Amino acid sequence: MKHILKPLAVATATAIGLTGAALAQDQIRIGVSYPTPTHAWAAGMNWHAEQAEVRLEALHPNIDLILVNSPDPASQASALEDLVSIHQIDALVILPFESEPLTDPVIQVRETGALITVVDRGLSQPGIEDIYVAGNNPELGRVSAEYMMTRLGEGDNIVILRGIPTTIDNERFDAFMETIEGSGINVLDSEFANWNRDDGFEVMQDFLSRFPDIDAVWAQDDDIAIGVVAALEQAGRDGDGMFVVGGAGMKETIRAIMDGNELVPVDVLYPPAMIATAMDVTVAAFTSNGPVSGRYILGATLITQENAADFYFPDSPF
Repeated sequence: MKHILKPLAVATATAIGLTGAALAQDQIRIGVSYPTPTHAWAAGMNWHAEQAEVRLEALHPNIDLILVNSPDPASQASALEDLVSIHQIDALVILPFESEPLTDPVIQVRETGALITVVDRGLSQPGIEDIYVAGNNPELGRVSAEYMMTRLGEGDNIVILRGIPTTIDNERFDAFMETIEGSGINVLDSEFANWNRDDGFEVMQDFLSRFPDIDAVWAQDDDIAIGVVAALEQAGRDGDGMFVVGGAGMKETIRAIMDGNELVPVDVLYPPAMIATAMDVTVAAFTSNGPVSGRYILGATLITQENAADFYFPDSPF
């Protein structure tokens, strides 16, 4: 089986296609490696991965998905070794804990002939993966700004709660700022809230103490937005027409939108289900006669009361 797949792993510019002989293999083993959840979005990702495993194995009896989550980069690298040596995987779906320390371990998996799918966080060396699946961070910033501009105009004031100092945050923030440029909307201040509801609460408390006139808040992330809303409620500022735009698609936020909550009227999707999408695409590499290699950048959909039910997963932890 490894010899059949090996040419696919070294082809970086051609479509993935499997011969009838490969399709007829009795068992195809796909390792799925991702970080142990440390925050709500990651917990949702974990849940979607488990749901996809059940669905895909029921649909394709010859597919064996092996899910492993790891608490740190070293543990994830060790897990990759086990997926190769013990499970002899034919493909790997990986959301790296960190890019740099997982690059060489993934290269070693690739050298066995396994198909490589990377999710969300790219590796530090380009061209290793056959398939890449990720959310669209610049679009998340742009879509958030475009919604703000439908509600606000010249002289209106907003504050921004950023994530953590990372490329992902920079992409979101820069796209947001570029989109509102020339709109007349004033950004009073922006501070990092670490994609955390407690930090969101504290940062928003600070903003409320310093700025008596705030028309809207871009929280960028639903965990942050929960903290923002709590701060507004505690200060008695939740009924003065201010609104909050978060991001990611947390079920509590989606439920609030479905219920017509004016304080949280919309959300912008950064799908925790992207790892399930990556699993679907990877399985398709072994079950479809069509090409599936390449980059799959998922849209940052604006979630409104009209479409919120499509993104509501009540059984998910996120």
